[in-house]
Amino acid sequence: MATIRDVATRARVSTATVSAVVNDSAYVSPELRIRVLAAISELNYAPSQAARSLKRGRSQLLAVVVSDLANPFFARLVWAAEAAVAAWGYSLVLFNSDEKPENERRILARIRALSCDGIILVPVDVASTQPQRDSEGEAIPTVLFGRTVEGQNTDTITIDNVAAARQVTNYLMDLGHTRIGTITGPLHLTTGRGRLEGMLEAMRVRGLTPAPNHVRAGEFREDTAYSVARELLTQPEPPTAIYIANGVMALGVMRALADLGLKCPDDISIASTDTIPGIGGLRPRLTRTEHPVIDMTNEALRLLVDRINRGSGTGARNIVFQPSLVVGESCAPHKSRSL
Repeated sequence: MATIRDVATRARVSTATVSAVVNDSAYVSPELRIRVLAAISELNYAPSQAARSLKRGRSQLLAVVVSDLANPFFARLVWAAEAAVAAWGYSLVLFNSDEKPENERRILARIRALSCDGIILVPVDVASTQPQRDSEGEAIPTVLFGRTVEGQNTDTITIDNVAAARQVTNYLMDLGHTRIGTITGPLHLTTGRGRLEGMLEAMRVRGLTPAPNHVRAGEFREDTAYSVARELLTQPEPPTAIYIANGVMALGVMRALADLGLKCPDDISIASTDTIPGIGGLRPRLTRTEHPVIDMTNEALRLLVDRINRGSGTGARNIVFQPSLVVGESCAPHKSRSL
């Protein structure tokens, strides 16, 4: 592999002249520039990205920290980021905290050691996370994705979780359902808490409230939702419809229905916030709200690169995307409703 010294020797110039041509950092006469470019071509010289980044004071690395890589929602986030990040001149470093605060702390320490220029973080705890700082004490630009952290003045990209739950719950009530249960996400997370609040708010407007034993926590995990759904559906008086707080848990609920010999929507209606790739191929097609993941990811990258370039002079920017209701075949009018 050719080095900058090899190019300098071939072009009969100094290494400083080669560097000036490669980085376009100083004036070089047309004659010398032609000689340097010819030597670069003949030797197939490729400048060291690490060395160029070090000279600029940047690593050209962006860290993406997701909370559960097994969740296809976050896999879509990574895919969208990987597809877009090259246009900004960066490479991605991916981490998975597995919804564990201790993993998140270890990962953030690793990001500091790698001197990443910025972080897109799906936080796993609402406890105030101190701004991450590099070796010189400067704050590392960070964008929180999907969830917010109390007490932190940080750029955020989120979905309107309350509106998402409200849309689904209103749709179920419009079908005549009044005994509606829910499988929530973890209530210490803003996503889990916001989606439960949206459901309760929608029901309260119509003078309804869910039975206490119809509100269950599912941890945003498929297997947990499966177990909880079995308990919920085998009660003496189960709900006639279930609102599920994310698409992964909807898969667990559908498995529970099948194992219990129940038919959807004949025996029970189900609907969710968010979806996952491939769920549209299931029958019945799931009624759910959709999140614009690609648009959210692109906006998160735009905010992050802008923060890297401009520094921390501006206040935190909080961008909230609106969900859209997609009506499938997993909900039916309540049997007592007159049509």
